[in-house]
Amino acid sequence: MLCNSSTKGDHERIDLEDGKMEIKCRVLSEGKARGRALLSNEPLSFLGGVDPKTGFIIDPRHPLKGKNLKDKVLIIPGGKGSTVGSYVIFQLAKNKKAPAAIICLEAEPIIATGAIIAGIPLVDKPEEDVMRIIKESMEVEVNGYAGIIKIL
Repeated sequence: MLCNSSTKGDHERIDLEDGKMEIKCRVLSEGKARGRALLSNEPLSFLGGVDPKTGFIIDPRHPLKGKNLKDKVLIIPGGKGSTVGSYVIFQLAKNKKAPAAIICLEAEPIIATGAIIAGIPLVDKPEEDVMRIIKESMEVEVNGYAGIIKIL
């Protein structure tokens, strides 16, 4: 597969010949998954902000209120709130309502722990501005082994 490499500062973005793009990132929880992008510029508190039985975001002040996490690639700046949020993420996975993968600009221990115990691929510190490049409902693949976000 042919590709072109472009640099932005010290970062490298790989534009593939077929119009797809790969963005390097840091791996926090291994795994590989794909799904439709669900984005917010606001951090998300899983405890009290997400219903672990249904996967719906229920925080009345969050821009994603009413959206469902199931099988989505959740893209957020990071998490916030109680450490119990890790167990909410685990419960989402147990109930088969979890996101397929999570991309954070900078993940904190609550989301990292939750993703690890739930077996959800989690990456952070993408080398490109994913909030600008990835649009709602775009198909995204997270490779939590190689540290690659692929926009399909």
